[in-house]
Amino acid sequence: MMSPLLGNAALMRLAMSGVDLAPLGQQLLARAAANAQDANALLDMSTLLQLTGNRALALDMQAQALAITTHYQLPARHGQAMHGGEDTESAAGAHPPPAPLRLLVFMTPGDLMSNTPLDCLLEDVPVSLDMIYLAADLPPPAELPEHDLLFIAIGPSAHNAALLAELAIVTENWPRPVINRPALILRTLRDQAGLHLRAAPPASGIVMPATRCVPRATLAQIGHGEQALADVLEDGCFPLIARPIDTHAGQGMMKIDRVDDIAAFLAGTAENDFHISSFIDYRSADGLYRKYRVVLIGGQPYACHMGISAHWMIHYLNAGMDASAAKRAEEALFMAEFATQFARRHAAALAAIHQCIPLDYLVIDCAEVLPSPQATAEDARLLVFEVDTSAVVHAMDDEALYPYKQPQMQRVFTAFRALLTAAARQGQHG
Repeated sequence: MMSPLLGNAALMRLAMSGVDLAPLGQQLLARAAANAQDANALLDMSTLLQLTGNRALALDMQAQALAITTHYQLPARHGQAMHGGEDTESAAGAHPPPAPLRLLVFMTPGDLMSNTPLDCLLEDVPVSLDMIYLAADLPPPAELPEHDLLFIAIGPSAHNAALLAELAIVTENWPRPVINRPALILRTLRDQAGLHLRAAPPASGIVMPATRCVPRATLAQIGHGEQALADVLEDGCFPLIARPIDTHAGQGMMKIDRVDDIAAFLAGTAENDFHISSFIDYRSADGLYRKYRVVLIGGQPYACHMGISAHWMIHYLNAGMDASAAKRAEEALFMAEFATQFARRHAAALAAIHQCIPLDYLVIDCAEVLPSPQATAEDARLLVFEVDTSAVVHAMDDEALYPYKQPQMQRVFTAFRALLTAAARQGQHG
């Protein structure tokens, strides 16, 4: 018999709190040694290894777990669930907690960026997760558990494109509501998102440079002057952003300022296929870069975070937010005034994104750019870096440093749960 699965969210929370994970790792290894069929221990150990930077061993251990079973469960957690602003634990004396919403989740093997991190969105809420891992080299499930909703958690990537295309056919007439249709997830691929969003009306205010997938040989030809950049990338100009396909968090990404720098970029990587796009300078007047993460839930925008950095390649963990009270104060203001400021300024852009890619749940990494030096903040356009379904959205930051985040993230989680509840009700009556 297997021990219960801890899950990504519980392990991420421990890692972000600074707890020494070594003792837990030893416990998981002991469990796996005592029971060779304890796939939960192996899968949790895989997550733990990813959180501590050992990706190769983590994926190997994940493969061992999936060889045992492709079906994993996280039960509903009622403890701190907010239900219409009321703590269900305190209300349990008067009313029993609601029956858990049963969510069937299709996932795929890979690292923590390969699937929507659903348990981070559903901590301590009455939703049970039955997670099925799908891949070409994994046996399909003999039968599926009963469920109220199907959530496609498989993230957009070139590697996952064929699987998503197959699932688009399989789930077309699914007997239960489907959240995040596979065909729409395919629209968020790096080289597809720009095609869809650049088709939005100019008045929407969306700015998103074209992205193309190019083989190493083509990029080398551009570097040697044997191929014109404009023939490969529409509106292509230097500086360029180049990154290996299917990478995240800036892995292998570089800003190539001149054609002569391409050779150095290629010399520093062994990858064979890359995404390239033109770099758009999004510095603010104070010389700092500001990157926003916004999530659309049922088309409605919610603030998730804001990173501020002197470097153009911003990721929240490298933006130095912990060390700067001024940056945190600005992020707090961004969240407090999101509905009346950012979301209002970019209402047309956010609505156009939802119209072009009408996913139930979509994460947008973006910035603001001015159309001219004379323009004001009200004239800002929305520069879209990426649209995604697998970016991490969580409420695990230190509450002492980020007291403003918990209320905002609870709004996000409440909206997400309301989306699931409404879809389940529609399925029951539809």
